[in-house]
Amino acid sequence: MKKIGLLVLIAILAAGFFYFDLHQLLTLQGLKSGLAQFEVWRAESPLLVGGAFLLLYVIVTALSLPGAVIMTLAAGALFGLGWGLLIVSFASSIGATLAFLVSRYLLQDMVQKRFGDRLKAINEGVEKEGAFYLFTLRLVPVFPFFLINLLMGLTNIRAVTFYWVSQVGMLAGTFVFVNAGTQLGQLESLSGILSPSLLLSFVLLGVFPLIAKKLLNVIKARRVYAGFTKPKTFDRNLIVIGAGAGGLVSAYIAAAVKAKVTLIEANKMGGDCLNYGCIPSKALIKSAKMAQQMRHAENYGLDSSEPTFSFKKVMARVHDVISKIEPHDSVERYTNLGVNVVQGYAQLIDPWTVEIKLKDGGTQRLTARSIVLATGARPFVPDLPGLNDVGYYTSDNLWEEFAKFDEAPKRLVVLGGGPIGSELAQSFARLGSKVTQVERATRIMAREDEEVSELVQESMRSDGVTILTSHNAIRCEKEGDVKRLIVEKDGVESVIEFDTLLCAVGRQARLEGYGLENLGVETKRTIVTNDYLETLYPNIFAVGDVAGPYQFTHVAAHQAWFAAVNALFGTFKKFRADYRVIPWATFVDPEVARVGLSEQDAKEQGIAYEMVRYGLDDLDRAIAESATKGFVKVLTVPGKDKILGVTIVGEHSGELLAEFVLAMKHGLGLNKILGTIHTYPTWAESNKYAAGEWKRAHTPERILAWVEKYHTWRRG
Repeated sequence: MKKIGLLVLIAILAAGFFYFDLHQLLTLQGLKSGLAQFEVWRAESPLLVGGAFLLLYVIVTALSLPGAVIMTLAAGALFGLGWGLLIVSFASSIGATLAFLVSRYLLQDMVQKRFGDRLKAINEGVEKEGAFYLFTLRLVPVFPFFLINLLMGLTNIRAVTFYWVSQVGMLAGTFVFVNAGTQLGQLESLSGILSPSLLLSFVLLGVFPLIAKKLLNVIKARRVYAGFTKPKTFDRNLIVIGAGAGGLVSAYIAAAVKAKVTLIEANKMGGDCLNYGCIPSKALIKSAKMAQQMRHAENYGLDSSEPTFSFKKVMARVHDVISKIEPHDSVERYTNLGVNVVQGYAQLIDPWTVEIKLKDGGTQRLTARSIVLATGARPFVPDLPGLNDVGYYTSDNLWEEFAKFDEAPKRLVVLGGGPIGSELAQSFARLGSKVTQVERATRIMAREDEEVSELVQESMRSDGVTILTSHNAIRCEKEGDVKRLIVEKDGVESVIEFDTLLCAVGRQARLEGYGLENLGVETKRTIVTNDYLETLYPNIFAVGDVAGPYQFTHVAAHQAWFAAVNALFGTFKKFRADYRVIPWATFVDPEVARVGLSEQDAKEQGIAYEMVRYGLDDLDRAIAESATKGFVKVLTVPGKDKILGVTIVGEHSGELLAEFVLAMKHGLGLNKILGTIHTYPTWAESNKYAAGEWKRAHTPERILAWVEKYHTWRRG
């Protein structure tokens, strides 16, 4: 009841403000017309007028009513710079704090209860550096002050902190506006507009945010770099640590714009994707798919047969594929591009200095104006009792170790039901292994929609994979040569005997060994960065898996562009990393590709959507290739053709997705895709037909009814 009463009081005050036309006084025209009368009142009763003005300013600010800027100018015109600054400084801070308290009292509990999870990062940031964050907003008026008052009330910043930071932070801006008001008060004719003092006031209004921003950067830099001595000269413009996708692109861009850049890599050039992930797994998937097609050759009018092959040759082909791609990422190529490539282990000594332990045993120190951390990630190994006793493989070592096998593992257990685990489980099953996949969640590929998981699960089971969902791995046991995995479901334990165990339960960022902890660089599973990919130190950037939020090669390359440009040219212009349209694909059979929202995402986030679905069993090309499993599913804004997200399941999904990625990136809707000619018969037509499904669902029935009458009339 108290909250309702307060809301009613605020509504009455706001309504009275407009009913009595008080808002007309708080315009530039109203200010000029009433200035003479105000000066008379001030001359007669200066304290009373000053007090009334202060009270009115507090009320206007507390109720977030329009006119605070005009009142600030009026204070300069009425009371001069000194008294005007004093009155407005306190009135604005008191009013802002009242608005802050009202927002907190009425809305904070409700907002935090409903959106607490999403606001967690903001709350943590405000708790840690709320005062400086608020000071920045007050000093650089990017957002309207009344909006800052209301939004800060939803956070956990202390009211006392809010008041004094507002008092100090708004002082400089208040000075500029009050000073401008003093000049407006002296304006008697149009010629006065060109007076030097008035022109100076307006120049201050324009350049103040820029000056304040530069000042804040200087203050922040002094805080961050305190205790370090910045070199007077630098050996390099940029040092890049890690030669995976993010590091290679960062170094490439730096060399392309003629910067002096050093790229440091301790292991293999090309990083995880080339050597342990994307490339070897796709090579294996292709061989496994060919074997499966031979088993089902009758689908193509041929005689089916059990494929005969050498597992060693299959693994040799995997390494042959890697070796053919290696020159793209080689030391020689990047050296020719102008990159100084150093093989060794890098460690940050200070924000500008990197010490390298060279592979030949020596050490080298280099300084750089900017540093990019692209150290990647490694497989996460669960803390499972007995795991080391039975032995295990990860995506990092299976390619080298399995190449030594004479045949595929007879009994293979795959821990993990995500993309990596699912791709490898299906591939090895197709190559003859008896595969058991263990996933603790209720379904594999849990980030996808349920129908996607079910379709993939059905396909994998038909390939011979035993999928155990809702099973927790408890421990491993070894008795002689017999290896066992003990799993638990609903309190009941069961035993899985195996020959080989593969851990594929995710990847964790490589954070240790680079000196981050000595410099105080913040990490939370990944290196904490801002929108510009800067760490705690504005000259140190992080990209790729070590930065998150996505562990994709193409995202690492995408981030690398922003990091390199910001590192080299950030003095003039910085660019925020853009994650609005991020595609990804899982290369199981059938393939799964997605961009934007899935239905699952939309429901969890409470986003309204419409959905259209086109089944590939209706596509001519899919029928011709006997590959009709799958669909194209598109989410759109209700009533509009704007694309919110797309999920494609089926052959060549990763390639088909590109059209939707382009459309979303450039704001093109389904009508544009429908109006584009697609070659017949191709898989890409499925995108057009999905757009056609949306069009049919939005047929203008009333207009068509009139069109039908028109045609009837035309027939006579």
